[in-house]
Amino acid sequence: MKKFRTIKQILPAFKINMGGIYIDQALPQHGLNQIDPFLLVHHLKQTYTVAKMQEKVGVPPHPHRGFAPVTFVFEGGVHHRDSLNNDSVIYEGGTQWMHAGSGVIHSERPAKEVAENAGTWELIQFWVNVPADYKMTVPKYWPLTKEDTPVVTSEDGLIKVGVVCGELNGVHGKIESYSPIQALRLEMKAGGKMRIPIPSHYNSFMYQLDGALSINGKMDTKAKDMTYFNMDGDFIEIEALEDTKTMLLSGEPINEPLVTHGPFVMNEHQEIVDAIKDFQLGKMGDLREMFH
Repeated sequence: MKKFRTIKQILPAFKINMGGIYIDQALPQHGLNQIDPFLLVHHLKQTYTVAKMQEKVGVPPHPHRGFAPVTFVFEGGVHHRDSLNNDSVIYEGGTQWMHAGSGVIHSERPAKEVAENAGTWELIQFWVNVPADYKMTVPKYWPLTKEDTPVVTSEDGLIKVGVVCGELNGVHGKIESYSPIQALRLEMKAGGKMRIPIPSHYNSFMYQLDGALSINGKMDTKAKDMTYFNMDGDFIEIEALEDTKTMLLSGEPINEPLVTHGPFVMNEHQEIVDAIKDFQLGKMGDLREMFH
């Protein structure tokens, strides 16, 4: 008989300073380094009080290896450039999914019009680990617009679920992952209620950007809460007490050794040493941004 997943922990995000950009970090937390296969969750919402030059804001070129950094865009636009010669802007409702593989350099900046018109951009970036067999494969980048994201709508019509990766109610996301995961983004109107099935062998958690929710009819959560579920059931039921944006991430644990150092996620310490050396030698490519 199918049953509700119970809540393991509710953990509020906390502020961190990343090079002068203040973000809310939901994962990792003290005593919780990962929710395998998910390694990190950062939530950024930034409004510029005056017009800025695009090249002076956002995150400048930096390397990655051994995992997939993923960005869900909720407001404004994010301009992605990388050493694979990808150059794309994804706007509200869209996703940027990059398999770093053997190594890539990328930058993430607000869209030109957001910076120059003193606008707002809001995004969540989360990191998805990949099995050892895929850590040194060829890097790939997938831009996914809101219009191209499959949607499942609740029976009451008040909840829309963007299926980015994995499957929900027979609807399949367009992003292919290197281990089984379910990546969902939810737009909920107050009063909306929905039951969401989750494979029983997946780790699962939810992070909400704003609003207020009731989970399984028992627990209320608020903006910037991360709700981590026990692996003891087949679904969760959520009800929007207010208009709410949230994401639900679930995945099959990889269960492999993990060694991380900044932007590199590998299985052994020597592999981290090799990653640093390869980056310094230019083996992850070169990114020279062009601004107009």
